[in-house]
Amino acid sequence: MTAPQPLWTSAEMMAATGGRIGADVTVTGVSIDTRTLAPGDLFVALEGENRDGHTFVADALARGAAAAIVVRVPDGVAPDAPLLIVEDTLEGLRALGRAARARIDGTVIGVTGSVGKTSTKEALAAAFGAQGATHAAQASYNNHWGVPLTLARMPRETRFAVIEMGMNHAGEIAPLSRLARPHVAIITTVAPVHLENFADVSGIADAKAEIIDGLEPGGTLLLNADNAWTPRIRDRAQAAGVRHVLTFGEAADADIRAERIALKPETSCIAATVCGTPVTYKLGAPGRHLALNSLAVLGAVHAAGGDLARAALALAGVRPASGRGERIEIGLPGGAALLIDESYNANPTSVGAALDLLAQAPVGDRGRRIAILGDMLELGPEAEALHAGLAEAVARAGIDRVHCAGPLMRALHDALPARVRGVWAQSSADLADRAAADLRPGDAVMVKGSLGSRMARVVEALRARDVRGRRAG
Repeated sequence: MTAPQPLWTSAEMMAATGGRIGADVTVTGVSIDTRTLAPGDLFVALEGENRDGHTFVADALARGAAAAIVVRVPDGVAPDAPLLIVEDTLEGLRALGRAARARIDGTVIGVTGSVGKTSTKEALAAAFGAQGATHAAQASYNNHWGVPLTLARMPRETRFAVIEMGMNHAGEIAPLSRLARPHVAIITTVAPVHLENFADVSGIADAKAEIIDGLEPGGTLLLNADNAWTPRIRDRAQAAGVRHVLTFGEAADADIRAERIALKPETSCIAATVCGTPVTYKLGAPGRHLALNSLAVLGAVHAAGGDLARAALALAGVRPASGRGERIEIGLPGGAALLIDESYNANPTSVGAALDLLAQAPVGDRGRRIAILGDMLELGPEAEALHAGLAEAVARAGIDRVHCAGPLMRALHDALPARVRGVWAQSSADLADRAAADLRPGDAVMVKGSLGSRMARVVEALRARDVRGRRAG
C-alpha cells in the first residue's frame, strides 16, 4: 500500500497561519471531525455556537492525529503536544486553504446554483479526472468552513480542483469565491430557494452572481441559457469586466447546446454542440436536469482547454449520490420494488425534476409510481402556495400516489385529487412505517424533502422491508 503523501509540514502551516507549533510534524490530511479522522490528519478545533472542537482534541490525538489547530491548550492535553496555536481556528483553516490555492499550478472550477450544485460537482470531478490529477469537495462541503476545508486538503500536485459553493443569505458566496479564485465559474440555475431570506428571486440571482467576485482575470463564466435570470447575471459580469461568458442549455443561441436528449430509466444519451464542436455522449445518471447540467461540465472542460472526448467518455461513469437520486432495489416477498432516494434536500424546482425522474422509472405488472414528499423549508410567506402548486407537477408526471409529511405538505395533500392522495402525517417519523407498509412488488417510489424534514427516516423504513438488501445497478 502506498503511504499517504505529505500535505503540510510544520513550517508550511506556521507560514500560512502565522501560528506557532513546538513540534516538527508532517500531516497527510485535514479533519474537523474525530469520527472520520484518519491517522496523520491535522485536526482543526472549530468553535461554534453549540460546539467547541477543543473538547475533541485529546480524542483526535489519541486516534492518530499528527497535530491539531487550537487557540489554547485544551483540558486533558499535554502542553508539549503537537498543537498549532492560532488566534482563531476557522481563520487558521481559511489561511491553509488560501495557501493551498496559491501553491498549485492548476485550474480551479467553481460551481454554484439553486439546484444541482453537488451533482454537477461530481460530474465535473469525473470529467476533469480524465484529464489529470483532480481534487474535489467531499459531500456538500460548500459553506464557510466546507470551502476552506476542501482547499486545505488539496494536494500540491493538483491539476484541476472543483469547488462547490452554497449559500442561504446574500454575501456568503463572495468570500468563498475570493478564497477559491476559480478560473471557470458555473451557475447551474437560479430558482426560488431560501426565499425566506430574500425579498424575491432577483435577490437569489444576485447572491449566486457573487461567484463572479473571485473569478480570476481572464476567467470564464458559464450561465444557464434557459434561465430567466441569466441576462441579469450577464450584465453584472460585464460590469465586473468578465469578458468570457458562455451559456449552456437548449436555447437556440446557447454556446453549449443540447441538440437531442434521449432520457432512459437509468441513463441519458445526449447529442450536443460545444462551441461549434459536436459531441455525443452518455450520462450514467438519469434525468433531464442532470443532462442539462452536464452541458455546463463540457463547457468547463472546453474553457479549461481540456479534452472533450475524454470528458464525454468519463460522464458515462457518473452515478447518483446517496440522497440525490441513488437507486436501491427493495426485495419483497413476491418481487421487488425500486426506491429512488432523493431525500437530501428539496425546493420546488428540484421536486419537479424528481417527479419527472419518477415518471421515467420502470414499474412492474400492476406496479405504481409513488412519491413520498416532505416539507420544503426556507420558502418564506409563499411556502404553502408553493407546496400546493406541486400538484401540477404531480399531474404532469402521471404519479399514481403521493404520501406527504410535514405541516407545509398538508397544502399539497389537500390540493391533490382523491385518486392520487395518499397518507399525510405531521412528520417523517409519523409517516415512515405507514408509507413503507404501502410498498408492493413492482412499485417505483421516490422520497424527497428538505434536509430538515428528515425524510431519510422514510428511506430507512423502506429499506428495512428489503429481504435481500441488494442495490440496484
